[in-house]
Amino acid sequence: MGALNVKLIGIIVAVAIFITSFTLFTVRETEKAIMFRLGEIVNTNIEPGLHFKIPVFNNIRKFDSRVLTMDAQPEEFLTSEKKNVRVDSFVKWRISDIGKYYVSMGGDETRASTRISQIIKDTLRNEFGKRTIQEAVSGERSQIMTSLLTNAKKQLDDFGIDIVDVRIKRIDLPRNVSTSVYQRMEAERARVAKDFRSRGSEEAERIRADADRQREIISAEAYRDAEQIKGKGDATAAQIYAEAYDKNKEFYSFYRSLIAYKSSFSSKSDVMLIQPDGQFFKYFGASMLPEK
Repeated sequence: MGALNVKLIGIIVAVAIFITSFTLFTVRETEKAIMFRLGEIVNTNIEPGLHFKIPVFNNIRKFDSRVLTMDAQPEEFLTSEKKNVRVDSFVKWRISDIGKYYVSMGGDETRASTRISQIIKDTLRNEFGKRTIQEAVSGERSQIMTSLLTNAKKQLDDFGIDIVDVRIKRIDLPRNVSTSVYQRMEAERARVAKDFRSRGSEEAERIRADADRQREIISAEAYRDAEQIKGKGDATAAQIYAEAYDKNKEFYSFYRSLIAYKSSFSSKSDVMLIQPDGQFFKYFGASMLPEK
């Protein structure tokens, strides 16, 4: 009799566990849940924790409530210059209204990602179509991302999806466009370099011209000062010679003749054809020496 009771209790516990597994469910902090009754949504505001449901009549669908990342495939878009740019972007999104999300997307994350991707592509196409390559690449990327975020939020709010952030990872140019841009950049750099060289040559010529002018001025002033000093020296020498000549004219004449002799016969190979009784040799005789 005791064994029968134990067996009966075991059966009752097993049935209870079986029924409990169908009547209880849990919702984690990272999940959102919807309760259905015979296929109709009856509750979309289920808090995290342990909850009850009626087996057969109720069923539960759970979805990830965390921020999800959709890394879009790179796409090419035309700029206002009719040039293609290759844009790589990603989107951060999450479910904001589980009821709207289930009704609009059927609870399918792939379908939601496709819809988000299409909206982002359309917005990127519009934004790049209004800008040049330079504006899109360097000047207005932040404005493009702001427009993407605002437009995507507005369009996806009705689907129960909240766009947290939209980012452009990189903007590349197709190979043929890149070559054209690089050639244009190279030509621009060459033009700037040529302009700098031209300015440098002009400045060098100006410096050289100024240096030549300064040299001419300094040389002219030096020549002027030298001539003035030389003139003063000649005047002083002439005055000294005149004073010496006035003191003893004959001695002065003799002294000048000695200097002339010394200058004329500075080398043994010097030869002069002059008459012996000429004025040049008048002091060679003893009787012609000046008296003291």
